[in-house]
Amino acid sequence: MSGQAQQLAVRTSRLKKSYFVQVRKPGFLGGLRMLVSQETREIQAVKDISFDIRPGEFVGYIGPNGAGKSTTVKMLTGILHPTSGEVLVNGRSPQRARQQIAREIGVVFGQRTQLWWDLPTVDSFDILSAMYDVRPADYKAFQKEFDDLLGLGEFLDTPVRRLSLGQRMRAELAAALIHRPSVLFLDEPTIGLDVMAKGRMREFLTKINEERGVTILLTTHDLRDIEELCERVMVINHGSLVYDGALASLRDQAGLPTLLTVKYARLPEKLMPGLYIGPKGEVLDRPHDGAWCVLAINAEARTVDVHFDRSQSTAPAVLMAMQALGEIRDVSLAEPLIEDIIKRLLEQP
Repeated sequence: MSGQAQQLAVRTSRLKKSYFVQVRKPGFLGGLRMLVSQETREIQAVKDISFDIRPGEFVGYIGPNGAGKSTTVKMLTGILHPTSGEVLVNGRSPQRARQQIAREIGVVFGQRTQLWWDLPTVDSFDILSAMYDVRPADYKAFQKEFDDLLGLGEFLDTPVRRLSLGQRMRAELAAALIHRPSVLFLDEPTIGLDVMAKGRMREFLTKINEERGVTILLTTHDLRDIEELCERVMVINHGSLVYDGALASLRDQAGLPTLLTVKYARLPEKLMPGLYIGPKGEVLDRPHDGAWCVLAINAEARTVDVHFDRSQSTAPAVLMAMQALGEIRDVSLAEPLIEDIIKRLLEQP
């Protein structure tokens, strides 16, 4: 095993996972033939994925439904065995060294629970503490710390089945961290939560990542989670990794325009939607190098919306050109929505 692999929190190399399912023929007779037919077809859930995650990173792992996100997480945690390729977590295979790795990782599946449904929440913590052989002093410290961070005290004596979804997810997070793992895998941890519960969850995850150095891999359909938590993002589609890098670079690669809204003291008369503004404030009726498109004008609010490409221009340059047209009272800048960025990325050949 290389020294580099030992220093990484997670490493995958040419990771693949395939399933074989029976081929169903159409019609009633086709259904009967399935009972005796041995014909199958291969479904490649994950195809030749390789990536490294350094200790302390907070990485978003996103993609559409069925892209292979959950399958990847299950291989990283040792629940599934790869068809081929290699997985290393803290330098060891989660499939071959499952007991050792279990003590070093935490896992939360948003739609599954690791708590005992009919027991008070505290009993689940007691059981998990014993399973992981957590020292009594450390367990007591855990209870105080996580009560402060997640407000566990308000529902410790409540059976898990009676918890609200937000309370249960807080308890799930605490349960995943009771043995102080260095790596945390989160599969849709905010699914179904309201705005307040999501905000509390994000605040907690930021804290344990920054203050305790916990490495976190997060899969989510709520792209606000990615924007607020992750500097690095990996995008998977049809089982293949199509992007791995900084969120800012993903925005640049998508090539979607940034929206600048300027409010004027008095709206410039010569501006109309569809016209272009040149770098010196000149108004043009057709595209031109260094010019920016006027998207919309609100006469009542005295605002002008301009689209520009950050890879070609800067916001200050656009603003200076807009200022040449009249006195500016207010400015706002809106980056492309991450949903649109991902959609554009997946549409690219």
